[in-house]
Amino acid sequence: MPVDSADGYWAQHLFRESLRTSRPFILAPGEVSALFDDNSDEPVREIPTDPENLQYLRDLIKYILDGRTVVYTYNIILLVILLLFALLHLRERLRERSKSRLIEQDPGKALECHEGTVDDSEAANGAESSASSTLEGSVSSQETLKPVDTDVERQPLLGTGRQRLASGGSGSRLLGYMNSLLMYQPRPIPLINRTLPSNGTSLFVLSYVGLNIFYQFYQLPLESRFFFAFADRIGLLFTVNLPLLYLLAAKNQPLKLLTGCSYEALNIYHRRVGELMCFEALVHFAGMLIWRLWISPPWLKSESFYNYITHPLVLFGIGAFVAYETLYFTSLGSFRQRWYEIFLASHVVLQVAALVFLWLHFFTARPYVFASLVIFLVDRLVWRLLMKSTNLTADLSVLEDGQTLLVSTDWDIPTSRGGARLGFLQQSILYGWQPADHVFISIPVLGRSHSLQAHPFTIASAAPGSAPSHAWLSLLVRVQSGFTADLLNYARRDSRVSVRLDGPYGSPDPLNMLRSCGNAVLIAGGSGIAVVFPMVWDLVTTHLGKRKIHLMWVLHSRNQRSWIPEDRIADLRQLGVHVTIPEPTNEAGRPDIPGYISDLAATSEGTVGFVVSGPDGLNRTARNACAEAVKSGADIQLRVEKFGW
Repeated sequence: MPVDSADGYWAQHLFRESLRTSRPFILAPGEVSALFDDNSDEPVREIPTDPENLQYLRDLIKYILDGRTVVYTYNIILLVILLLFALLHLRERLRERSKSRLIEQDPGKALECHEGTVDDSEAANGAESSASSTLEGSVSSQETLKPVDTDVERQPLLGTGRQRLASGGSGSRLLGYMNSLLMYQPRPIPLINRTLPSNGTSLFVLSYVGLNIFYQFYQLPLESRFFFAFADRIGLLFTVNLPLLYLLAAKNQPLKLLTGCSYEALNIYHRRVGELMCFEALVHFAGMLIWRLWISPPWLKSESFYNYITHPLVLFGIGAFVAYETLYFTSLGSFRQRWYEIFLASHVVLQVAALVFLWLHFFTARPYVFASLVIFLVDRLVWRLLMKSTNLTADLSVLEDGQTLLVSTDWDIPTSRGGARLGFLQQSILYGWQPADHVFISIPVLGRSHSLQAHPFTIASAAPGSAPSHAWLSLLVRVQSGFTADLLNYARRDSRVSVRLDGPYGSPDPLNMLRSCGNAVLIAGGSGIAVVFPMVWDLVTTHLGKRKIHLMWVLHSRNQRSWIPEDRIADLRQLGVHVTIPEPTNEAGRPDIPGYISDLAATSEGTVGFVVSGPDGLNRTARNACAEAVKSGADIQLRVEKFGW
């Protein structure tokens, strides 16, 4: 065997064994490494004695193994961060509970206050009925809502407010400015029209990216001859992020209990983690090719490039890379909106394939692959199919606009017998739900493909009370394409259908926040009423208190008014809710939401809690109006319930 071939042969084996066992096999020049069994037919040769090459190989292996040691602490850091957020959430939850008790401590007085408000509201409605449209709600003179024809989205959202609130000292002004800056949501990215989150969310995502960058370059030499260590490190970072990715995607997860955020609120972080991981996989794949083709020393290249690229370890890595990159492209918003059914099916198949390939690719990934697989299987199979799914028969009604369906059903709520059923097992929709929760529905009768799909819809009906005996559930389904179009066609032929419900899912955080505020303001755009109406109803029927409640519902057309029965809106007014339904936007343009929020913030005493649910434009307008009020000194709590996937 030529000397160069012998050098390459030994170097390859030393290199592979060191990485496989995670300990260096090179001790000193001239020593013999026991890479083979004593009974092996392979002759034992001495390690080549070139001191420079041996030192280089020793350093390269050291940097790779040191990187593994460092990166293994990554998930410990994530757990510490999660613990901090859990403690902050617990503190905030205790504060909200204390404030809620003060507001709701005397329901009798609150009810009397509501009854007085009802009389005033009825008188006001009677006086206005002959002069205004039935779509216009009653609001106080200080909260006049003015529909305008100008495009509010093109107006400066952090401009001059209507009324400057009293400001405290320099410290409070600085804190208000910081909170306003974090609450503000920038404009969508031009050309691609991609919606950006709030500055606070973006800052958190950037901090996560910064943590990955720190781990990537910590104690890593920036020299081209150690480029293999760079490519290996970023591949390992991809691996240690796997459990986080699958945990954020799980519908049933402990993060809701620890942070108060349900999976749909955490979905933006799931997407950003997935995007970063796909970038890391791309850099790892490209880095290994660059190393093999151009940077690797000749004496480390004992194989041809064809043998290298067709090695099982490399092929399994390519399989995992292709699977995760395909997952990324099928998860883009444009793809999801056009081919949602394909997105759902491919997400499951590609995830399983990617985990299998990654398991076979390299042994260091296996603990993280196993953890991710456990999260995936427990969420998909054990919890969702065995504990949260149920089959019911529902009524179908096509509403006035012809493009909206009402799916409704009811049942007797089961009772626990002799304590046999544990409370934590009562997770099915049959036992009730909380305001603004949602469910996933499947309708097998629409076709074989639909039986394997589950589509999310917010529960538009009021949640059952504390000791309910019967439940009425309603879903508002806006017809788009695919599943909803097929369901509309079916509803025109048949008024009843068998549905499989998976849920409920959601978080009580927005409602808990409203309960702790002396002023509750809920703003809905279009079908966002399905989110805010159950909250309003719960506040005025279950959690009575000394608070003012305002509901604003922005409609695109008059036909959408039929989504909520007129008697329900009348009941809210009777219970003291200030209901505002401006003229439809297709007739009068967009209403002056910034002015509405500014007036409420300026005239309300104490904390004002806002919950907003609607399309992206409405959410951004309301969020930035709240940010401007906070900068002016208002005490505002904000929750934006974004719908859409």
